[in-house]
Amino acid sequence: MGPEFIAIWIAWLLAGGSPGPATMGIAGTAMASGRRSGLAFALGILAGSASWGIAAALGLSAIMLTHVWVFEIIRYAGAAYLAWLALKALKSAWAGGNAAAGTPFKGSARTLFLKGAAIHITNPKAILSWGSIYAIALPADAAPVMVFQCFGLLYAGSILIFIGYAFLFSNARIVAAYAAMRRWFDLAFAGFFGFASIKILTARLQ
Repeated sequence: MGPEFIAIWIAWLLAGGSPGPATMGIAGTAMASGRRSGLAFALGILAGSASWGIAAALGLSAIMLTHVWVFEIIRYAGAAYLAWLALKALKSAWAGGNAAAGTPFKGSARTLFLKGAAIHITNPKAILSWGSIYAIALPADAAPVMVFQCFGLLYAGSILIFIGYAFLFSNARIVAAYAAMRRWFDLAFAGFFGFASIKILTARLQ
């Protein structure tokens, strides 16, 4: 865990904080429904991320690459879900000023948690991200305890990013700025979700 890992960890933070389905979903939910809802959604995303991180640590990524049909089912389910989110954002943008601010992720804390988890669990590229980072950060003969230490440090970075988004975008000033440009944000959310859906369908995942 020397300077090389620190560089990898910083890259992991930058990648996790870049615009994408998870971060845009947290931002939209926090701005539309407040910090509590944003945190519930973020915790769901973190749960999905943990599932893939642990699965990759246990070697499930190799199993999925061997059984292509499992990979394909998850890939198409993820693409369909993201396309649906894009349509919802477009509908919100079309409705104009009478619509609620932000991407319309609504419901109880449990519902928001499950929606957040669905974004990561239905994204097959998430497990490849975890598998790839393990391959880069760890030696080939790494002991299981080292693998899970790596998981803990990387996951701590994900917590900082996703929980940070929920707090940042529930700030009153951020919400006010968003309200003035709501339609453009909704169009941006639709673009991010739609682009992610297309990328999942067209990407070479092996």
